[in-house]
Amino acid sequence: MATLARHSDFHAHNPLDLLEDIVGIYEWPFERVSDEELMVSCEGRWCDYAMHVTWRADLAAIQLACVLDSPIPEARICAVHELLAIVNGKMWLGHFDLAGSRSTPVFRQAVLLRGAHGASVEQLEDLVDIAISECERFYPAFQYVSWGGKAPAEAVEASLIETVGEA
Repeated sequence: MATLARHSDFHAHNPLDLLEDIVGIYEWPFERVSDEELMVSCEGRWCDYAMHVTWRADLAAIQLACVLDSPIPEARICAVHELLAIVNGKMWLGHFDLAGSRSTPVFRQAVLLRGAHGASVEQLEDLVDIAISECERFYPAFQYVSWGGKAPAEAVEASLIETVGEA
């Protein structure tokens, strides 16, 4: 991930201001909904991701939710809940859940900044990088279970296979 050298120290104000600079480097479309909300769209390998980033000054916390553009068919909801338990057990940071009436997979992660005098560029870059990496890593598993009819354990195993070389 590219770094903003001019912002290498802590950003003492709203971290969404700094996050706008970071997503601007990648030329990702974004909209500042309010002082507390930023919507970002970025292209992934499997689909486009919609990130919703919220700043809560009262908690000194920033939360990122990254939506996978893949609604789950109602008939596969139970299998996807089993998949969520397996996937979330393999993660160190953040978690997946289902959101909305369309039961769409969402990766969520929060960072507490109390006492840190603001967010650093590195923290915000990591927040975005981790979200995209985890979505890319587990998107195939959601597809295998939702549309391929695979068992959750089998889908996770298949999605975590690392290929070596190129064909």
